[in-house]
Amino acid sequence: MTTWLTRDEARERAALLRVTGYDVALTVDGDGERFASRTTVTFECAEPGADSFVDVAAAVLRSASLNGVPLGALSGTRIALPGLAARNVLIVEGDFAYSTSGEGLQRIVDPVDGAVYLYSMTFLAEAKRMFACFDQPDLKAPFTFHVTAPEDWVVVSNGAVASREGGTVHFAPTKPIPTYVTAVAAGPYHRATDRVDGPDGPIGLGLYCRASLAPYLDADDIFAVTKAGFDFFHEAFDYPYPFGKYDQIFAPEFYAGGMENAGAVIYRDEFLYRSRVTDTERLERAETLLHELSHMWFGDLVTTRWWDDTWLNEAFATFAAHLSLAEATRFTQSWTVFAQQTKEHAYEQDQLPSTHPISADVPDQQAALVNFDDITYAKGASVLKQLVAYVGRDAFLRALRDYFRRHEYANTSLTDLLAALEHTSGRDLRAWSAQWLTTSQVNTLRPEYTVDGSGRFASFAIRQGAPAEHPTLRAHRLAIGLYSGADRLELIHRVEVDVTGERTEVPALVGVARPDLVLVNDDDLTYAKVRFDPASLATVTGRIPDLATSLPRALCWAALWDMTRDGELPASEYTGLVLAGIDAETEFSVFHALLSNVDVALRRYTANPGTGWAALAAKAWTALEPAEPGGDRQLAWLGAFAGSAGGTDRAGTLRALYDDDVKVEGLALDLDARWRILHGLVPYGLAGDADIEVELARDRNSTAALHAATARALRPDSGAKERTWGLLTGGSPLTGQTFVAYAGGFWHHAQAESLAAYVPRYFDALEDLWRRHEAGLIAKELTAHLFPTIAGPSTIDAADAWLALDDTPAVQRRLVLEKRDEAARAIRNRARDAQ
Repeated sequence: MTTWLTRDEARERAALLRVTGYDVALTVDGDGERFASRTTVTFECAEPGADSFVDVAAAVLRSASLNGVPLGALSGTRIALPGLAARNVLIVEGDFAYSTSGEGLQRIVDPVDGAVYLYSMTFLAEAKRMFACFDQPDLKAPFTFHVTAPEDWVVVSNGAVASREGGTVHFAPTKPIPTYVTAVAAGPYHRATDRVDGPDGPIGLGLYCRASLAPYLDADDIFAVTKAGFDFFHEAFDYPYPFGKYDQIFAPEFYAGGMENAGAVIYRDEFLYRSRVTDTERLERAETLLHELSHMWFGDLVTTRWWDDTWLNEAFATFAAHLSLAEATRFTQSWTVFAQQTKEHAYEQDQLPSTHPISADVPDQQAALVNFDDITYAKGASVLKQLVAYVGRDAFLRALRDYFRRHEYANTSLTDLLAALEHTSGRDLRAWSAQWLTTSQVNTLRPEYTVDGSGRFASFAIRQGAPAEHPTLRAHRLAIGLYSGADRLELIHRVEVDVTGERTEVPALVGVARPDLVLVNDDDLTYAKVRFDPASLATVTGRIPDLATSLPRALCWAALWDMTRDGELPASEYTGLVLAGIDAETEFSVFHALLSNVDVALRRYTANPGTGWAALAAKAWTALEPAEPGGDRQLAWLGAFAGSAGGTDRAGTLRALYDDDVKVEGLALDLDARWRILHGLVPYGLAGDADIEVELARDRNSTAALHAATARALRPDSGAKERTWGLLTGGSPLTGQTFVAYAGGFWHHAQAESLAAYVPRYFDALEDLWRRHEAGLIAKELTAHLFPTIAGPSTIDAADAWLALDDTPAVQRRLVLEKRDEAARAIRNRARDAQ
């Protein structure tokens, strides 16, 4: 069982030690369940004679010595280091287990050709699963890796290859980096190379993927986005890329989108598209590429001292990715996507009972893990965008440049960044920081005005509200846009204001003609929920498609969705508005998000969803034919049809489409499209095991295996459900991604009645799940993904009874509490929809 490091222990150890270097030798061959690791750590001690400890999660500890003296046995995942000298040499040898959960050194067998691939994931504190280390972010040091592997394997690490002797690859020492961004990947990886010019000369670029995915490696596009990012960040940050070469490894069953290992970033290989995808999905890939690239400066070059400030890394990377997408790539509408999708995730997370400040209290590593959520990423980025509006872009970038140079290869806290920003902007950020970073929840902003006899504003104000349990009223720098027009709603007037307190008068709008639409937070500068005055709401519900530009349309659609989630707008009405107006939406990312929201509304918030599913299926089917053949919209409508038709009178058409008995011009049913349709048929008994096996025979790939797992879990018969339940709760040796795939198909809205008996079984299984998976990643994933989504009073009652227990783990309680809140929201919204 992992011994979680506390903040107090980390502070004490960081004050005591200075690590001067790691030399790590790994021997891997892909066979068996373990690999050999030998680590030599050199470090200094500020108080000779003091005691400390090193982190090690070895399956078998073969030897450990400090300054030539043998050490004691493992205690949990620690070895005690007694009587330290001023200068110390620690040597630890052991056998470490390959991971199937995604933590440590993961071993995957490619089902296509049987080839073995290894890759590491050392975040947040999993480096100790590969080698002995001081596994905390503020004990940075240079790393030198040596990896012995089969001679025909490709091996990648943080440093450049220095030499190779037979099967042993020696890597050059790195610059000082934290343990959580160290990396090793090994196997018969396919490789593509390029270079990009940097301020200090050319930077070597490498792309790696499984040999079986080589035909799908879109090297030109990935390199183009990467080069654009380098050019943008070099100009913006005025600091040369710090880690020599830059490799990007696309790994199988990688549970995150990407991981910012210094000079050796790892991504999930679902980003290598085996089938046709929409441009929104390509934007999401580009955003991830640029997110991880920006981390090379903010996170790897300069690293926060402890996890309570690490939100800065993720918030900054999310903000920087969207900024660079909008200004340096073809994805110029990136901020529209940010408003429509990224911020919506933040608003949803921030309204859960587990909400926490962006700069949260993180007493230990386990608490840090659960706080890497959409408050950290999406709200943090939203608040940074507000900060840029508050201090000015030039001041923001000048502060970053000073920050990188002043703290290169070192550790910082939020205070250091704020000091740099205060210096360049001249603003006192203490009040801003207190309001935005140390408080929780989201404000609501709405316009209030009166109109004189000539139709002009006689008064205008912005009213700010906050939930009673989180009553903070914040300072918002925002824009108010006025839109009017007979055919197209055009921006006719705009003002920027600072909103403070409960009510802020806006004298600049007095005397201005009342428009058709008043849009608070135009340009999406601040982080807040937006509501409309009655006249503007009438315009929005009738004329959103008439807005001439994509961002205000996205903001209006987002506000309507937020009103639906809050029970202010019936879900059926929202669905009707979308289906009536979606054809006119020209920005595909908004179009895609609207279809996704309708799916959620029908599954979760609609009292009698049958009519809605039928309407969506009919709309999708009639839209497939006229859509551009092979285009994004046709692909999106196919997904909507596959997800909605199975329980309607269009089910036969869906099956005929799958069987190739019905054809649509330009619609090619590629591998992923066939799986998507199969997932729409299986829950209704319209396809089964034989069809799943046919698809697997056609598509022998690890991604296909995950699709098949979901399809098997979706089967409606009781025997299939019981077998799936046994796999998920009975200790099966599945990989982490396979667990998630099965769990993702278990609950289905069309099977609510037959699945009711599993509601209490879920809560009965929680204790064993947590213990069996050692409170790790799989334990968290199963707790969250297996929560009953067939929300009803029995679900709430069972959740409340479990939450009333005294001895449940804090992290697991939080996950259940969040899911319970989502279920309660669904019940409230169904009641509202039924009125």
